[in-house]
Amino acid sequence: MRVVPNRSVCEGHSVCEGLVPEVFEIGDDDRVHILVEEVDGDVADRVRAAVRRCPKQALSLEER
Repeated sequence: MRVVPNRSVCEGHSVCEGLVPEVFEIGDDDRVHILVEEVDGDVADRVRAAVRRCPKQALSLEER
């Protein structure tokens, strides 16, 4: 699975980074940056939860 951010919608609330810091990082530009291109296993479950909890719905998933 791959995470696809919509940086024009992201407001840098850091919910995703707080839930899965090994995948998400809020940069100095207050926008999400994806640290890991492909996720699977337990991390994938946590990423799905982070995507659901994004207050601006700035994240989506591409299943492979």
